[in-house]
Amino acid sequence: MVETKKLALTGAEAVANAMRQIAPDVVAAYPITPQTPIVEYFSKFVADGLVDTELIPVESEHSAMSAVVGAAAAGARAMTATSANGLALMHEIVYIAASLRLPIVMPVVNRALSGPINIHCDHSDTMAERDSGWVQFFVENAQEAYDLTLIGLKLAEHPDVQLPVMVNQDGFIISHGVEPVELLPDDMVRSFVGEREPVYSLLDVENPVTFGPLDLYDYYFEHKRQQIAAMEKVFEVFPKVVEEFEKISGRRYACVEAYRLDDAEHVMVALGSTCGTIKDVVDELREEGKKVGLLKLWMFRPFPKEQVQRYLYGRKSVVVLDRSASFGAEAPLYAEIKSALYESPTKPLIGSYIYGLGGREILPRHIRQAFEAAINGDLLADGQGYLGLRE
Repeated sequence: MVETKKLALTGAEAVANAMRQIAPDVVAAYPITPQTPIVEYFSKFVADGLVDTELIPVESEHSAMSAVVGAAAAGARAMTATSANGLALMHEIVYIAASLRLPIVMPVVNRALSGPINIHCDHSDTMAERDSGWVQFFVENAQEAYDLTLIGLKLAEHPDVQLPVMVNQDGFIISHGVEPVELLPDDMVRSFVGEREPVYSLLDVENPVTFGPLDLYDYYFEHKRQQIAAMEKVFEVFPKVVEEFEKISGRRYACVEAYRLDDAEHVMVALGSTCGTIKDVVDELREEGKKVGLLKLWMFRPFPKEQVQRYLYGRKSVVVLDRSASFGAEAPLYAEIKSALYESPTKPLIGSYIYGLGGREILPRHIRQAFEAAINGDLLADGQGYLGLRE
């Protein structure tokens, strides 16, 4: 344990400080609400000489991801950040970054995808990239955004992983909300993340490699299988990284967080900032004698199936909240939870609720409504419910 500095920071400031401490070789920057403050704060650090990073202002998010792909392929430590329509514009290169096994870390400030145009929070932008081959973390608050940016970099660069990482924070709710954040000393962070040691580099003329060649049916299948294997390795490497982080910070992370689950009969599952509201409602219902709890997922990709099964087997009911919709199919998180519990010998009743699209508020009474439906046996099993919607 070391002495830390506690500051009042927004989620955007917290991540910008994590980037300053990481000191990447290259950052490509393009503004988009509500991500813009991250690259604004970081650009000020560069201008003030607090970090020696090549900051590249580009003409679009597609260019931003292209620039960091080139930098990472050359062996540099490279980062960028984006939101919503910007992430959608990156879509092609997001897949390429993962396919080339480049350990890029990208903070994503979650925002609804158009149309109609909307600048507020939901998870549709990140969910559109859930099969792109990136590791995906979701955070509840600014402290977690800071911590998981550092953890994400060390995970991404591990030789057994070599995959890009998205660290998702809810737009405006976390990115612009001010909270106490404990920053580790700069030298401690640099010791934790270390120096990047590329597994391969375009600049290594003694061991030449080719990036992005035509890859038809002769090898494409095998390369996809390698990506799958790398994702599986995340489950081996991540516990080691978070254990090392706990030693210097005192803060413990895992694929999931179990909140008051020991004897819980009815469990809610969710991602992001809403988990804070759910915890408050869980506490209130516990005071009323209701056996409820929360399973929060820090990691969404790779999906922590075994941990989900361990915590949800044997419950009476499971309520899944999604801040995104999958049109013509089940909501993304609900579909994963339902699939994970398919083989359960004692299947809980599973209900699905969509909430908060386009930044619609999620209030404690909405959470209570979903819990009470589960407790009273009124959960709409194998159906879709909505919280806070005007029907």
